[in-house]
Amino acid sequence: MQIRNFTDMLETACQRQVKRVVVVNGVDESTLEGLNEAVKMGFVTPILTGDTTEILQALKNLEIDPAKYRIVDAPTAKDAADRAVELVNAGEADLVMKGLISTDKFMKVLLKKENGLLPSNSTLFHVSVMHNVNYHKLLIFSDAAVIPYPDLRQKIMMTGHLIQTAHRLGIADPKVAVIAPTEQIIISIQSCMDGATIAKMNEHGQIEGGLVDGPMALDVALDRYSAEVKGFTSPVAGDADCLLFPNIDAANVFYKANSKLANAEMSGIIAGAKVPVVVSSRGDSERTKLNSLALASLLS
Repeated sequence: MQIRNFTDMLETACQRQVKRVVVVNGVDESTLEGLNEAVKMGFVTPILTGDTTEILQALKNLEIDPAKYRIVDAPTAKDAADRAVELVNAGEADLVMKGLISTDKFMKVLLKKENGLLPSNSTLFHVSVMHNVNYHKLLIFSDAAVIPYPDLRQKIMMTGHLIQTAHRLGIADPKVAVIAPTEQIIISIQSCMDGATIAKMNEHGQIEGGLVDGPMALDVALDRYSAEVKGFTSPVAGDADCLLFPNIDAANVFYKANSKLANAEMSGIIAGAKVPVVVSSRGDSERTKLNSLALASLLS
């Protein structure tokens, strides 16, 4: 079944095996609200690390029954992160969610080699799934939050991960657009050269599982009319399932412009670790956090 919107995604998550999610320093009400919706829907069972007294107070404020939550006491945010890592490595958690801990401290824990959450030769990256009513299907894109300026090797890995994510959402042969300012192959623009290289690798069978084309401007990737006017012929044009952005500047602006100006529904996780990781922005809505948990559940 192809997942076409977030209603489909949530329904599918509920039909799959229930996943155990550990929230790092789960003492903040904003995180707990989104988590509790997932708990009520039944596709996750929750574990909260952090100061037990603070956790219980936050649950009380939200009128959430603490009996439904496993609490692992940890006096500091750093201790809470360490406890979460231990639970994952012990096979007691399938997903990780960031609670009240700074992103830089959280990422240090994920990247610490001794913790074993990052497999060898793997790269952490952020993948977003978006539903904008002005586009005819879900859009999967990367990287809006983790890798600032990916090199060609990282972009090749990210392309593979985007294709894998699309497969998990039921898209059998996803179409990937490698985004650049233009469809022209301009030697002085790195994103154009990278797009051409990745597309050629796909053509030669070095990147499998989907159809990749690039370089491609955003309007051409999303709008058939723009492609026709520009005389650009590609099965990806106007029908992309996945967008690989050249850098975090472009992807992050795309994420926020769609969510804040177009009221697009969003979700996002960090992939590449031993388990999917939900790292929501402080400005993300409760619904975005719920969607992100559903996405992480399907990718687990």
